[in-house]
Amino acid sequence: MDKALQTMIDNMPEKTGKSLNEWKLILKEKSFVKHSEGVKYLKEEHNVTHGFANTIVTLSKDEKETPDDLIENQYKGKEGLKPIYEKLISLVKTLGTDVIITPKKGSVSVIRKKQFTLIKPATRTRIDLGLKLKDKPITNRLENSGPFGTMCTHRVKITTIEEIDDELKQWIEEAYQKAN
Repeated sequence: MDKALQTMIDNMPEKTGKSLNEWKLILKEKSFVKHSEGVKYLKEEHNVTHGFANTIVTLSKDEKETPDDLIENQYKGKEGLKPIYEKLISLVKTLGTDVIITPKKGSVSVIRKKQFTLIKPATRTRIDLGLKLKDKPITNRLENSGPFGTMCTHRVKITTIEEIDDELKQWIEEAYQKAN
């Protein structure tokens, strides 16, 4: 398990008032269909911050699926994108010890206090990288959020590992800084 995720789980009772297992029991009673419904419930009814709520809901899902399983399933038939994903993950891990990587069914959320990056294999040949960069102008490369909606403010389409260049690294760093 990722060290930052384990730290978050260890801090959960102090920060949220309940352990992960206690939260799992609460969510099991409610049995939400959508991930977002569970997150909204925890935030509104229990005053849990978004980062903890997202992690609790993710870890409360079918425990047969590990984070590694979720990643493997995302890249089935898209194996050529896996090196791009791995480079993005190694990059975000260098930003700070407070980075939390949360795989979901179709994407991976990268969170500080708030989600600042979303990595999604969009097609067999492209990863869509969502970024939260409020007030940043749209460019040809730094597009509007597209299918990410309000989860992100911008999207960068990545088809080769070489596209993870200094400009992209600066945008990721900026999104990280704004997520504190």
